[in-house]
Amino acid sequence: MSPAGGVLRVVPVLWRSGDEPPVTISRDPAREAARRELSRRMYHENDPSLLQRALNAFWNWVDGLFNAASTATPGGSVGLLVIVLAVLALIGALWWRLGTPRRTPTSSAALFDDRPRSAAEHRAAAEAHAAQGHWNHAVQERMRAVVRSLEERALLDERPGRTADEAASEAGRALPGHADRLRAAARDFDDVTYGGRAAGEETYRRLAALDDELERTKPQLATSDHSTAHNARQGAAG
Repeated sequence: MSPAGGVLRVVPVLWRSGDEPPVTISRDPAREAARRELSRRMYHENDPSLLQRALNAFWNWVDGLFNAASTATPGGSVGLLVIVLAVLALIGALWWRLGTPRRTPTSSAALFDDRPRSAAEHRAAAEAHAAQGHWNHAVQERMRAVVRSLEERALLDERPGRTADEAASEAGRALPGHADRLRAAARDFDDVTYGGRAAGEETYRRLAALDDELERTKPQLATSDHSTAHNARQGAAG
């Protein structure tokens, strides 16, 4: 070592055997020789793989991001954890309340599935869902009970592939006093089945009340109207 401006400078020295004097090597060649020596395969046999290095870099980035967020959050890491849990709880509550998001179809699908059931069976299924608070399924089954009951009373023809809107429109002609409520029930069915909306107890109770009233309502047939009008004309002529 030799003093240079008050700073000790290390000069690489190559020792030679015997009584020969050591050979001094300048800094740049020494650095290049060291680089070549360290680049030999034997020094890198235990190095991590490219994938491992990438994973380490990713987790270091995540750790740095988490540390930065916890530093900026009141309460540090605990405060950040509380915020994350609150956000997850809010997402879970919205998912449970609104159900799985669905695309709104351009046209309604069929009201019934492939397995035919009676109106009584649909009502029983609806009440079972309502007892568990599954209002979407309860509304669906009750609407099916309404339509199936009208088919069983021959107020609607049994037609595979009929939609709730079609059933409400056709039933409204035989039961004009309930036409508006039938159309509203069909909209509720479409909303919860295809529109991704969530029904509540009020929606189901409204539909159940309509079902009960329809069971007690006598249809207004076109032939009866025609006979009444014909009899009235005959009475006026007499």
